[in-house]
Amino acid sequence: MGRFRNPVLPGCHPDPSVCRVGGEFFLVTSTFEVLPGLPIHRSRNLVDWELVGHAVHRPGQLDLSTVPASGGLFAPTIRHHDGRFHVVCTVVHGEGRQGHFLVTATDAAGPWSDPIWFDGVPGIDPSLTFDEGRAWLCGTRLAEPGAWEGQTEVWLRELDPASFAPIGPEHLLWRGALVGARWAEGPHLFRRDGRWLLLAAEGGTERDHAIVVAYADEITGPYVGDAGNPRLTHRDLGSRAGLVDVGHADLVDDADGRSWAVLLATRLIDGRRSLLGRQTCLVPVEWEAGRPLFAPGVGRVLAEVEADGVPDAAPAPRDAGPLVVDDGRGGVRLGLEWNGVRRLPSEVAAIGPDGAVRIAGGDPPERVGRPAFLGARLPSVRSRVRVRFEVEQAAAGFSAGLLLRHSEDAHLAFVVREDDGARRLAVSLRAGGEEQRLVEASAPALGPIELALEVDGFAVTCSVRAVGGGLEQIGAADVAVLSPDVAGGFLGVWAGVLAVGDGSIRVDALEVSALD
Repeated sequence: MGRFRNPVLPGCHPDPSVCRVGGEFFLVTSTFEVLPGLPIHRSRNLVDWELVGHAVHRPGQLDLSTVPASGGLFAPTIRHHDGRFHVVCTVVHGEGRQGHFLVTATDAAGPWSDPIWFDGVPGIDPSLTFDEGRAWLCGTRLAEPGAWEGQTEVWLRELDPASFAPIGPEHLLWRGALVGARWAEGPHLFRRDGRWLLLAAEGGTERDHAIVVAYADEITGPYVGDAGNPRLTHRDLGSRAGLVDVGHADLVDDADGRSWAVLLATRLIDGRRSLLGRQTCLVPVEWEAGRPLFAPGVGRVLAEVEADGVPDAAPAPRDAGPLVVDDGRGGVRLGLEWNGVRRLPSEVAAIGPDGAVRIAGGDPPERVGRPAFLGARLPSVRSRVRVRFEVEQAAAGFSAGLLLRHSEDAHLAFVVREDDGARRLAVSLRAGGEEQRLVEASAPALGPIELALEVDGFAVTCSVRAVGGGLEQIGAADVAVLSPDVAGGFLGVWAGVLAVGDGSIRVDALEVSALD
């Protein structure tokens, strides 16, 4: 009997999908406007996960340059078939190409292919199923007309197994388990014990989120809902539950035949609000009379789980790791954990011959544009964010420093600003489209500077260190407005370095780490 802790993938990792190849599991999650997109994690035990690559990782693969906050890459599914990994996903919003697409790779670490688009196929949350030489794509969309506001339906299309072009008629599978239930999402189809199981979520990805199932003799239906739906939910526990928003699951069997579900859940800080957003959790699944029992004997997603087939270990919050790493070919590259917003990290930062990272200024963080931001998921509600850098070029108004980012409309910036020939420190908090200046102070005139943020729930302290000096706290902030429960949207908080305007910086150190 092993014991592990949820979430197994800390930080903002929503909408998990999983598959097994031999003795290894591979998992993908949503990333919205963050690039590289669709991280691929690998594990041998479903508890300890290693980031090995991203399905969207190359210039020209996708255009997310005009995608607003919480647009972009929605709810991927990963499957392995005929020696290749397949990831299907949806691009939502923006001026670039939108809709469902497929990318493939022989190695989960990449390289991944250019997208194959499913033209004329509506909705979101696609899922791919291979069965007896045939390929199928299912997804969700709003029912038109719906019997109630937000009623959603699950559709199915057969695909040509060679070209992946849709063929044949559309099949309507499902319009929700409960009368009045809204926003069916994350559908997956499984053949089990001679019949088909449709796994989906409904109720929206917040407090009413729930996992539901339906059954059919043929993949095309008709599907009959389980009489015990929802099969798993925390909607009846209220905000006092340790984990809320439980839903959006995927199923996988291990090599010994045990079944598991990965799913998303949110941890609240104060019984009302989260900071990290939706995270990936794991529960065992058993089967009784062909029906799935999620977390059998408990019926809840616990923070600490005892189960056979897993190690006796507690997943640690994921530090972002080194900014620059060996690329395995005699050179160096940016670490996989580091992200940009609507830009790849390689488009934001350049590694010089001296090994230092240089960043040229970009758009301000409140604009849907091309910010020069290099950051990582906040790994814990108790975290440290630190940067040591030197301004190399700067025009008037140039600023650089640290950013805690939820969206364009919700972020905390702690920067050094070039202001009429003087350097100033500024801490500002943006919420609901309004910016509040919290701190302004003089900054060291020359040389490298270190800025640090210490996060303890919604309380953040801001400190500065000049060359040869000690760390000096200059201010504090309450960042509850960055919570997805306040600011809205689908992302949690990212943290990293930012440069704005006409100028550039040399980054000597960047840290995003957990204090747990």
